[in-house]
Amino acid sequence: MQNFLFIVLGLVFLVGGGNLLLKSAVAFSLRLNISKIIIGMTIVSFATSAPELIVSIQAALDGFPDLALGNVVGSNIANLGLVLAIIIILGNIDVRPSFYVTDWPVMMVASFMFFGFIYSDGELSRWEGVVMVIVLFLFLVYLLRFQQPAIVEDLPDTDKPLPLYLAVLYLGLGGLGLWGGSELLVDGAVGLASKFGVSDRVIGITVISIGTSIPESAASVIAVIKKQKAISVGNLIGSNIFNLLAVLGITSIITPITVQDQSLLTNDVFWMLAISFAILPLVFLPKGLRLGWRDGLVLLILYMIFIVRTVQ
Repeated sequence: MQNFLFIVLGLVFLVGGGNLLLKSAVAFSLRLNISKIIIGMTIVSFATSAPELIVSIQAALDGFPDLALGNVVGSNIANLGLVLAIIIILGNIDVRPSFYVTDWPVMMVASFMFFGFIYSDGELSRWEGVVMVIVLFLFLVYLLRFQQPAIVEDLPDTDKPLPLYLAVLYLGLGGLGLWGGSELLVDGAVGLASKFGVSDRVIGITVISIGTSIPESAASVIAVIKKQKAISVGNLIGSNIFNLLAVLGITSIITPITVQDQSLLTNDVFWMLAISFAILPLVFLPKGLRLGWRDGLVLLILYMIFIVRTVQ
């Protein structure tokens, strides 16, 4: 019971801390007259990836590399197989041309880069982390140079900065929430794995990955229910790119990550590649550049099969 409590409290602190950090970061950026384009592609992207980043770093530093890897691999699978599936089951979404021009190709490049690095020797080294962060930087430069209108359109309507005292308060509380949440989540996950006799990888790729995907899921579902503008599949694909290149890249620079449970290499990464690739034909068939409820069911079934095979 204590381990479940730690996990729930950890997720609450992570979600709340990440939200406060995002508000604070945007507020400071607006006060410094940083353009919305820069805010969207740097401040917002990194702030929304903060829960995954902090959890992965904490797990790796505490000696639980499979928890760090499972968190990211599982989050990428959940973003497409669960979050995107729920969104398009609730309502059709149109897909922008940028999907096949940049978003999907870059996600696949990042996925295969991670696969090549981790599969060759079962480790993400510091130099490999540096390469991943450099690729992310080049991707951001490309987006800022060639896709500025789409970036601005995806930003939240936040033109009035918070009062300075609130921005400072949110920054402090957000940082504390992320730190405390990561400590509780890692402790609870490791305790739960030990109690039920399952590996850190299984807990990371199921409970932790779904938990750290809650912010994207909640925001997307609420937007659909309120019948706001169509959710872009590029948002979730962008999250997957940041998870691989930023979260794992930065984590491996701080401390190299070595695979302990070989199922990560023989099962999980192949599921991540398969579901990531499956998005392409689903987008174009049967109607070009649209995802509907049938596509959502396909993704959800794939995700359920993955979960069942993982926990067996």
